[in-house]
Amino acid sequence: MTRDPRPDSNDPQRPSELDSPAAWSLGDDEASPVGAPGGAVEPHEGIAPVAVTGQHEINGLLHDSLPRVLRRFALPAVMSNLLMTLFINVDAFWVGTRIGSEALAAVSTSMFWVWMVISLAEMISVGLTAVAARRHGEGRRDEAARVVGESLLYALLLGAVIAGVGTFSLHGMFALMKTSAEVSELGRAYLGTYLLGAPLIYGFFAVDAAFRASGDTRTPFALLAASVAITLVLDPVLILGLFGAPRMGIAGAAVATVSTRGAAFVLGVWILYRRGMVRFARPRLAPLAAVTRIGLPTAMTGVTFSLIYVVLMRTTTRFGTPALAALGLGHRIESWLYMVGVGFGAAAAAIVGQNLGARQIARAERAGWIAVGYASLPGFAVCAAMLVLPEQLAGIFTTDPAVIAETATYLRIVAVAQLVVCAEIVLEGALGGAGATWLPMAASTGFTLLRIPLAAWAAGHWGTLGLWWVLSITACARGLAMMLIWRLGRWKRAVV
Repeated sequence: MTRDPRPDSNDPQRPSELDSPAAWSLGDDEASPVGAPGGAVEPHEGIAPVAVTGQHEINGLLHDSLPRVLRRFALPAVMSNLLMTLFINVDAFWVGTRIGSEALAAVSTSMFWVWMVISLAEMISVGLTAVAARRHGEGRRDEAARVVGESLLYALLLGAVIAGVGTFSLHGMFALMKTSAEVSELGRAYLGTYLLGAPLIYGFFAVDAAFRASGDTRTPFALLAASVAITLVLDPVLILGLFGAPRMGIAGAAVATVSTRGAAFVLGVWILYRRGMVRFARPRLAPLAAVTRIGLPTAMTGVTFSLIYVVLMRTTTRFGTPALAALGLGHRIESWLYMVGVGFGAAAAAIVGQNLGARQIARAERAGWIAVGYASLPGFAVCAAMLVLPEQLAGIFTTDPAVIAETATYLRIVAVAQLVVCAEIVLEGALGGAGATWLPMAASTGFTLLRIPLAAWAAGHWGTLGLWWVLSITACARGLAMMLIWRLGRWKRAVV
């Protein structure tokens, strides 16, 4: 671990907050301490250039009560992710109820490829969060800003490559899953449109990571809230051709997502620049290599997960469109709790990264466990809802009785996994913030790989019941494995 160049946090000679350049909000005419009279922007007037992410926020991550810190920083992140989940589920509602079960199956199958695209974006997101948070914890804000600038350019370039490769491979993607001709055609229309916007999606992930690394989860929440609010209106307009807009069908859902997320990316870069949190210079190999090294295992985990589900689709397709749609709907319903875990995991990543940078290892460890406790509380409610109200949950998205029945069976079986799923997601985020991502990748990927032979065997004996049980049991195993990795503590020695 790199040595913190600052005085020890308990040193009485340590400079005060106002002695640090990070504590100053730079207005148009003069520099003044954050919150001091005469500052160019007061907190109640909107977004200040530096105040939200200056030394005050960093000191909070390093010294305030951990439960209070986690609530303050995790709740905006959780709300951001729940807003995203809201949009995804509203999207499924319009597609499933207005276009049909084949279109719903097309979106469901496309989502596994979308997850792969997003997983590669998370390579930059996780790596940037770990590196920039560590630099913030060391008090090196200018270096953090330069890493953000380099990572933004990296994200746009990688997104462009993914867009080109993905568009060229569209036919092969659906041929691999052996979906029906109608489902494949609809899926190509949706996924092909989404892929064209991959550079903007990747850029937004880098912007989001830059804010979170500094301890600011409120600004990305505001950006995403505005984006989702616009998309919720734009989605049915483009899908159904309302108010004179062209009727784009399933492709309209992808257009709505990409266009609004792209606008949020552009606005986010502008805010970062105004706050002095991004600096563009000639890219350096070493920081980008560190971002890649740390983020790659997480990306590989997500890509492997997606590929495994593509293979599992081949098994699921044997049982018809209802089973295929049920798998996608089940994941959409589970995504509400999953996103709670992602929100707490994002907050834990920033807290762990900055505290390791400040050499406060015990505090970093406590932050992980407290985040798991908070995130797991909703798991009990979700588990109960899946056991008691599975048909009602499925009926939100479709009126097809066969799809509702199969989805209800899926939900009852995976209900128990909801009790530990947040532990996996939160601690994976915390380990990413520590820069220790290889062991979590090995554990998560190992249990997910087991799904391929186990699913083929179980589906052959018990049909979809066997398939759903394999998914539930392996999900529980991943959560328990991540808790063991955090408890063993090898992540405390990670070098960033």
